[in-house]
Amino acid sequence: MGDNIAIQLVHSWDEVEIANLYRAGGWWKEEYDPNELPRLIKGSFLFAVAVDIKTGQAVGMGRVISDGVSDGYIQDLVVLPEYRKTGIGTQIVSTLVKKCVEWGISWIGLIAEPDTEKFYLPFGFHPMDGHTPLIFRSDT
Repeated sequence: MGDNIAIQLVHSWDEVEIANLYRAGGWWKEEYDPNELPRLIKGSFLFAVAVDIKTGQAVGMGRVISDGVSDGYIQDLVVLPEYRKTGIGTQIVSTLVKKCVEWGISWIGLIAEPDTEKFYLPFGFHPMDGHTPLIFRSDT
């Protein structure tokens, strides 16, 4: 299945397909406005879409947030459940890392979901000992 996939770096994509990918990752809330997705894509340093060549459908995605000079952060990596375990996630991460390095961005970080850390190790990612990820919550 992974052989019939093309990874494309895009500046826009169908909002419904991207919203469905966010749903597959468990990150979409129904109060979100899909009309904001084009701005999200354009505001990303890199936005990769894994496309099923036969159907033209987006089956995976990932993006990098960066200023294009120093640091980059990979986030929103997801593959539709029926396409998982076929190497698509590996293709997406490889593409994003390669493009960052080509731009001279060598500090590339991400926050892995629990029990997914091992997926990222072959790409050169390592736990950041002595660091704790934090998130802002306005309700505190």
